[in-house]
Amino acid sequence: MAKYLAQLILVGSQVVGRAFARALKQELAASQAAAQSAGGPRRAATNARTGITLEEAQQILDVDELDPELVKSKYEHLFGVNDKSRGGSFYLQSKVVRAKERLDEELEAVQDGVKKTRNRHEN
Repeated sequence: MAKYLAQLILVGSQVVGRAFARALKQELAASQAAAQSAGGPRRAATNARTGITLEEAQQILDVDELDPELVKSKYEHLFGVNDKSRGGSFYLQSKVVRAKERLDEELEAVQDGVKKTRNRHEN
């Protein structure tokens, strides 16, 4: 009887140990994926400063890629459509402005990165 009880405890602890190890691996993978998708500390600082993520800004202005001309044209259209004097919403208009600011910061960061890369190759 004691032998069976000891075997039961041993098998049970092995099962719990394996489940814990598997859960730990999954949590580590999820944490790494979340950190990678967040874009690092620079993007987090920009998100905090502007109050909007890059993805949200792209959704608001309905742009898939960071093309300055496309961003400008979408901004001008949405800003005009949401003008309060034309029956628009000040709230939506301010969201459009914040989205444009966020995308402008991202475009500036991309351009700075390109300049740094060029300078490295030239030297």
